[in-house]
Amino acid sequence: MAPPRKHETDVILDAARALVLDGGPRAASVAAISKASGAPAGTLYHRFGNRDGILTAAWLRALERFQARALAADGATPADTAVAMAVAGIGFARDLPDDARLLLTIRPGDLLDGEPDAAFRETLAAMNAPLSARVAALARQLYGRGDRRSVDAVARAVADLPYAVVRRHAHDEPMPKWLEADVAASVRAVLESFRERA
Repeated sequence: MAPPRKHETDVILDAARALVLDGGPRAASVAAISKASGAPAGTLYHRFGNRDGILTAAWLRALERFQARALAADGATPADTAVAMAVAGIGFARDLPDDARLLLTIRPGDLLDGEPDAAFRETLAAMNAPLSARVAALARQLYGRGDRRSVDAVARAVADLPYAVVRRHAHDEPMPKWLEADVAASVRAVLESFRERA
């Protein structure tokens, strides 16, 4: 059995995320992450390869946390599931505000010294695939078809709408208590409006 790690990965990624949110991507140098996390620079290079590896890991961790909530959302009907997925985005931002701010304000290309490489793009595509498949399945359940227009309507309700709401309120402390109810009502309105027009 491998010995326990002296410097926890989450502590390192939390430190990198805090530096980025406080000072922008350039503030998160390996030296600054080392100082903020208490992990020696050698540990950071060994575990993550370089600065880009640390920042990529922090960003992908935030995305994974968001997607886990969205994929776990469920309801008694397809419309209830769509609402639950949208509201999960609000809950994510409420419970993990720093992760939400990282995803909302920083694109991977802005974090890194170079453009995201092929491995990052492949990882991102693989992470996004289950959520895309779930949205497409909801479109078929709600409208009896999975064409591009129907999938777009569901994506607008479960992803675009809560994203805009979270973006508006990401720095509110605390976030308004009524957001979930408002988002739920808006999602139902978007889904029903498309049904009537389709």
